[in-house]
Amino acid sequence: MINKLALSIRLTSAVATMAVAVALSSPAAAKMLKVEKDTLKLGFIKLTDMAPLAIALEKHFFEDEGLYVTLEPQANWKVLLDRVISGELDGSHMLAGQPLAATIGFGTKAHIVTPFSMDLNGNAITVSNAVWAEMKSHIPMKDGKPEHPIKADALKFVVDDYKKQGKPFNMGMVFPVSTHNYELRYWLAAGGVKPGYYSAKDTSGQIQADVLLSVTPPPQMPATMEAGTILGYCVGEPWNQAAVFKGIGVPVVTDYEIWKNNPEKVFGLTAEFVKKYPNTTLALTKALIRAAKWLDENNDANRKEAVDILSRPNYVGADAKVIANSMTGTFEYEKGDKRAVPDFNVFFRYYATYPYYSDAVWYLTQMRRWGQITEAKPDSWYAETAKSVYLPDIYMQAAKLLIEDGTAKPGEFPANTDGYRAPTNEFIDGVTYDGKKPNAYIDSLKIGLKGKQTVEGSEVVGN
Repeated sequence: MINKLALSIRLTSAVATMAVAVALSSPAAAKMLKVEKDTLKLGFIKLTDMAPLAIALEKHFFEDEGLYVTLEPQANWKVLLDRVISGELDGSHMLAGQPLAATIGFGTKAHIVTPFSMDLNGNAITVSNAVWAEMKSHIPMKDGKPEHPIKADALKFVVDDYKKQGKPFNMGMVFPVSTHNYELRYWLAAGGVKPGYYSAKDTSGQIQADVLLSVTPPPQMPATMEAGTILGYCVGEPWNQAAVFKGIGVPVVTDYEIWKNNPEKVFGLTAEFVKKYPNTTLALTKALIRAAKWLDENNDANRKEAVDILSRPNYVGADAKVIANSMTGTFEYEKGDKRAVPDFNVFFRYYATYPYYSDAVWYLTQMRRWGQITEAKPDSWYAETAKSVYLPDIYMQAAKLLIEDGTAKPGEFPANTDGYRAPTNEFIDGVTYDGKKPNAYIDSLKIGLKGKQTVEGSEVVGN
């Protein structure tokens, strides 16, 4: 199946390459592709990392490419994905795991692809005031403040106490294939807390779990925790900072601390759309790259304006002060403990927008680790799946056009890359990840499925 998908993408890329050749035949054409579809409706969830879409619209980058775009907020990630698949949306802000999961058939089955990664970092894990009070006694202090990064080892004491009392410890994440689910699970497992498994028959993700994770839409996270339904959550901004402003919780760790410069959202389209509208896809990618560049240029000089735009009701709709707390180079943990985190939101630097195959592979390893991919797969399967979903060729074609237009420089894009980042151990547990050796990586993690293990009923079986 994956071979057919890869072939489809190669054909799509070939079509796009021909489109680029035509576009580069004259300077005027390079500035305005002849798009096949110029009126588009794109979706998003009310999170600050939808910013490239808002900026591309507000700064007329879409219009510069001959595109007339309407942006429409969606109720939740499932509705968003379903509407892209049905064609009600032409494309959307998506969780990095959504195109991968849909393509391999976990949950919904559809071939979704991405030519553009929207950002790095941007999430955090927040706990209630009561849980924080219990955690704090187990956290080293420096100059009267907790030392960071805070590991889940400190939460384990609280979770163990709940288990002794026979009480469930509930936490929220935004979707089963969300970055938030995998980051929260990674943090918990690194601290010796079991976040639970999925199986072919039980998709709750709570098999053998010390902490019960469930889905809550991002804007509802603070209120759900305040009501006591969950004791903490992992979500994107501004919904961690909202808990600080409301005085109901404390963000204890950012995803930057869990995995430095981790990939976050992507811009998702159906493979059918990309094949049918190659120039439109290139035009969209060009506009989004320009928006991401604007967000990061001149040492984030445009972030204040971006915050004002995002605070509007038709975008994120949160108070500008709340959005600014994490969008302008700082992050507030416990109330009053505001620290410099200049890379909490990265939209362009560090090649943030390039869709690396290794980013896709990492998410697939986590799906396998927790049982969403029920059976062992060879390393080649991970590579083939990544290449059927992530489209760096189209990204680089768009980048080339921007360079021709004079709106970007060659050094702003990766050179001579095979689509894989170098191996890194910049995780909270120091484990090294090499995207070309997914099975060795999975087996190196202390908690999670390994080798040919599967989940049968409530048990992990196999070797």
